[in-house]
Amino acid sequence: YKEELLIVPTLESVPDFVDRIYAVNDASPDNTGALIDSYTKKDSRVVPIHHPRNRGVGAAIISGYKQALADGMDYVAVMAGDNQMDPIFLPELLDPVVDGVADYSVGNRLVNEEFRRGMSKWRFIGNSILTLLTKIASGYWQLMDPQNGYTVISRRALETISLDAIYPRYGYCNDLLVWLNTFGFRVKNVPHPARYGLERSKIKYSTYIVRLSWLLLNAFIWRLKTKYVLLSFHPLVFFYLAGALFTFFSVLFGLYAIWFKFIMGNPIFVPGVVSVIVFGIGVQFLLSAMTFDMQEENKGTWYN
Repeated sequence: YKEELLIVPTLESVPDFVDRIYAVNDASPDNTGALIDSYTKKDSRVVPIHHPRNRGVGAAIISGYKQALADGMDYVAVMAGDNQMDPIFLPELLDPVVDGVADYSVGNRLVNEEFRRGMSKWRFIGNSILTLLTKIASGYWQLMDPQNGYTVISRRALETISLDAIYPRYGYCNDLLVWLNTFGFRVKNVPHPARYGLERSKIKYSTYIVRLSWLLLNAFIWRLKTKYVLLSFHPLVFFYLAGALFTFFSVLFGLYAIWFKFIMGNPIFVPGVVSVIVFGIGVQFLLSAMTFDMQEENKGTWYN
């Protein structure tokens, strides 16, 4: 979308070992679509996909996934049209999926300071916050940099998850991870340095984090219900539920303690102690649930 300056360099950078290139034009108002069509004369691997209306980056990627499945592709990589994903690292992303070590590989620019050179401090903080939230929501506790769109996925994973249910805009990558974990697919991080050029991120983290937090909360609840209640069973669901309830009631006791002290003018000791104890119990339940969830990571479950 709006990549008329960078789409051609991006297409030119795709390695020769790639069998098919699905270039998705998400109803871009500039010349992006025309440039894609024109490039097909130079490279027959390019398959243009044009959306009649703008549907979002997630929907654009899903369109590419669907066409790749229809064409019988075994592995599908995602490279954004802004030329920020260095193709030299594509083999490193492909290897774990092709070798059967993982079903989905995702780049990691946050692993060290050298790799994230050029990333603004605000962007790094935003990515770090979203990494933590995505760890909890998705169940991939060892994963870093979930906002990284440089990925490779297997055909088996694409055929298993519901592609039409994936969030269509920014946040699709986080939602996709939730789906993959729910069905027991293995994910691997592949470190690579960030590469920034003319393009600048279109994400406004101040609003994006708030919006995505709500998406991740709903996705987290859906994952627990589907993975640990419907597809199988694990008592960690009860630990999460108990932790949430105890933490909620501890807040109520805390508010009551404040009211008891400053409105009624009574000593705060008893309600204050109750609030702290209930909060501690809630935290213990939550930590236990997270520990159980970590033990299930990358096991590969029922799909085997």
